[in-house]
Amino acid sequence: MANASAKPRIAVFSGPTATIQNSEPLVTSNKARDKYGLPLRTNPDGSPTRFDVLRLQRLAAPVTVYLEQFSAHPLERDAAELYAPPDGYLDASGAFHKERTSPDDKPVYQVTLTPEDGLYPLPYMARQADGQAWEMDGTEKNAPAELCRVPFFPDGSRLFEEIDRLGISDEGVGCLLSAKADFDFYRALPSGGYAKGRSAGERTDIGDGDIPPEIRGTDFFPYRPGYLRKEPPMAALARLTNVVQRALSSGIYLGAIWLEGSPFVEETTYWLNLLIDATTPICGNSSQRPHGAIGNDGDRNIVDSVDYITSRIWADENGKDFVGAVAILDEQIFTSRDVQKADARPGGYVATGGHGGIIGRMGHPGAPQFSFKTVKRHTHNSQVNLAQLPREVQGSRVQGSTIQTISVAVKDSDGDLRPTAISTVMIAKHARYLPEDTSGDASSEVDILARVEKNLRAAPLAGFVAEGSAPFGAMSNAVDAALQRATFSGMPVVKVGRGNAGGYVDPTRDPLAIAGSNLTATKARLLLMACLMKFGCLPPAVDPAKPTAAETEATKAKLKQYQEIFDTH
Repeated sequence: MANASAKPRIAVFSGPTATIQNSEPLVTSNKARDKYGLPLRTNPDGSPTRFDVLRLQRLAAPVTVYLEQFSAHPLERDAAELYAPPDGYLDASGAFHKERTSPDDKPVYQVTLTPEDGLYPLPYMARQADGQAWEMDGTEKNAPAELCRVPFFPDGSRLFEEIDRLGISDEGVGCLLSAKADFDFYRALPSGGYAKGRSAGERTDIGDGDIPPEIRGTDFFPYRPGYLRKEPPMAALARLTNVVQRALSSGIYLGAIWLEGSPFVEETTYWLNLLIDATTPICGNSSQRPHGAIGNDGDRNIVDSVDYITSRIWADENGKDFVGAVAILDEQIFTSRDVQKADARPGGYVATGGHGGIIGRMGHPGAPQFSFKTVKRHTHNSQVNLAQLPREVQGSRVQGSTIQTISVAVKDSDGDLRPTAISTVMIAKHARYLPEDTSGDASSEVDILARVEKNLRAAPLAGFVAEGSAPFGAMSNAVDAALQRATFSGMPVVKVGRGNAGGYVDPTRDPLAIAGSNLTATKARLLLMACLMKFGCLPPAVDPAKPTAAETEATKAKLKQYQEIFDTH
């Protein structure tokens, strides 16, 4: 969708459970309540609220309004001699005159507002179908899904329009997004959806044809109301990977912005950092507070991402991104590998791993600046990006009484990632005083062994992340024994320290496991999932409980391939 504009073009991808694309509930205004004889919204003391909340809406027809002079700031009148005269005056009856007709006339500016101007903040006049006022997302508390409105935007277009309309720069001007770039919007894995469908002519995102009726939890993934929260399934990683890769392979975008919920933007952005073969920057954005809420941080994060992309500070001498996917949050630039949400408040993001993570800051004032440079592989030089993945790999599956290897298709004929290729990686967490006994027998770890058994039946590409002691990832003897059973069943195990560990796991401590460096368990899980699609399963032993020396050496040799990726990504 390139055009003749001189402005760069940026792709915007909508992800799941995204507070950054979530508006506060649309509550019926007192103007509407008064008009229709409904009870007014009141203060705790029973008095009517002082103001109506204003929500951005579109005018249906032009309207002329009169603005009182010197009402934009309490000190405007103090500098009255610096101002041009008003457009005219309103007399006591409200009639407009070009000249003052009495000392009591009110000086005003006359302006005609039109639908073409865009959104205006106005009282929310809508009511429910039964004539009652809207008080929340649903028709009532705990209403079923069919009686609830979805507060999340279906794509980023409305969000960007509202930021452009209301956002004000340090210089007092607006259009903070459209003045810098043009945007295309993609519903990669959106938070909001069209329960009634959408015609092609009504679409605001990039897509072909009509949108059929969409299903919560299948096509879109909101979290409000909380009891209707829907999380995307594992296979959804393939869907979002393919959407982002196809868009960025077009060559028309200077960069990309990924919008997702604040607890999980760190995971998806790192996944894109590993899987997407692109030389353009990818910025992950989230928000701790909904769009339109007081103190909302998400709008600023988006503006900062546009500034980051258009600044080109990420470009090497060949114009390629040398940083990889980043998360831009609260005026800080985090590498996607090393960012984590620590608290539900603006500023609640931290760097993980103890050795950097925050590589720069947004200007404010001034241009974006880097302080550090990451040495980890990413995007176009990632060894597990989509271009580097094979068409198929070997997976492990139980057949009869033995474990065999089977072919697992990773990509289809178009080079897209197959949903069935997304590997199953579980996290086993260790703490002291957990073992039921001190024998170190694997049979006591029934949950791990049950998962191994299920993987062998249903998940030919599978593995485990063992979150052990900080920083070396040590587990109990019984857990180690159970995980070795998984290893010799074809399932690689990564060891990491628990929490946000600053130390590195030593690769020599356990030659039958992958040392997870200083990654958190969640990031190690994503990297292992990518590695499984690159290398396939480990060679399964005939008897996973009693591997032979030759089987052990074959497993160690295969693990070296995994270890190289974990050392460099």
